[in-house]
Amino acid sequence: MHVDADRLRADIEANAEHGEIEVEEGRGRTVLTGTDANRAARERLVERMEDAGLDVTVDAVGNIAGRWVPESADPGAAPVAAGSHVDSVPEGGIFDGPLGVYAALEAVRAMQDACVEPARPLVVVSFTEEEGQRFADGLLGSSVAVGERTVDEALGIEDDGGISLEESLSRIGFQGEGRLDASEWAAWYELHVEQHTQLERENVPVGVVTTITGITHCEAEIVGEANHAGATPMDERTDALAAASEVVLDVEAAANEVVAEESETAVGTVGSLSVSPNATNVVPGTVEMGVDIRDVEYQSMQTIVDATRSSLAVVEADRGVETSFSRPFDLEPTPMSESLRGAAHRAGEEAGIRTMDLHSGAAHDTMHLADVTEAALLFAPSEDGISHNPREWTDWEDCANATRVMAGAMADVAGADAAGE
Repeated sequence: MHVDADRLRADIEANAEHGEIEVEEGRGRTVLTGTDANRAARERLVERMEDAGLDVTVDAVGNIAGRWVPESADPGAAPVAAGSHVDSVPEGGIFDGPLGVYAALEAVRAMQDACVEPARPLVVVSFTEEEGQRFADGLLGSSVAVGERTVDEALGIEDDGGISLEESLSRIGFQGEGRLDASEWAAWYELHVEQHTQLERENVPVGVVTTITGITHCEAEIVGEANHAGATPMDERTDALAAASEVVLDVEAAANEVVAEESETAVGTVGSLSVSPNATNVVPGTVEMGVDIRDVEYQSMQTIVDATRSSLAVVEADRGVETSFSRPFDLEPTPMSESLRGAAHRAGEEAGIRTMDLHSGAAHDTMHLADVTEAALLFAPSEDGISHNPREWTDWEDCANATRVMAGAMADVAGADAAGE
């Protein structure tokens, strides 16, 4: 199959015009769900899907699906699906999300151009609100598609201004009907930029993800006593921020120890601190902190969680503060389908394109899809590992090569033969 690299590039660059922002370096876009920029990106995608002969539907939460049923396919067979999302973070780049959507569309067009005859239908998907910048915490559309969240629950979610997802989708004309059901698919592929430097370092154009990292978010509160910074002697203070600083360093130390002894892919981050009263001349009385812990091994994540709890207990005893701890978000690592990974490696070998195994340290819609169907995630290299930034960049040749691998894998899984063979 021949992937048209120029056509793929034109699609991504045209999509980048929607929500485009002025930047000093790179090319940036801001496309939040339900905005005019989001409507324009969606409308263009639907137009391109229809140009390729796909039957396009939009479900109640705005998930877009373009279905291709060639004469060779059993229309009742479970389809092979692929895609990603077209929304972005504020001031994001042009590849994160759109590459996956338009690569999936280009994979279908490549099959059509090559007169490939799949035995199953193919579906190209764009999920709503993957980035979680306006509604919920991310992966919203895929959570509905796998039944983790109901349509009514999703539609009722409101942004900071009190506008619901239902209102925003209705306003831009993309609140459809029904629910896209991912459990009806035979397989799912997603192509994404790596957001790291492993492929770049190894000079390999395509990564085949083995496992998507687990993610735990912990919240801790440390309560001391606010008091005058000038009139309170050092030996009479109960400084919540000083206590919190010990916990921050303990989380870092615990993560480094896990990397050295258990799992080299583990990470632990204290990413947020809220200090009260947050005044230069007041001893801090209360600190709220957010901790992000990730790894492909769940037990390694638990080790860092336990170390965080222990650190809180130590500062309670040593510094006289009071602490509390909660774990509001806990997602275990998600292994990818071995059969779909194998198809991707075979496709790379047949196309003369190098592939390598690696893990994903970021969340993707594929995490949800793996709960209900065979799922795989592919990566294209990211220059300097930069993402969620206008300087995000993946060479056009790498985009095309990764699409070639995905197209070959999708054709393999869909039971495709070349016409006349």
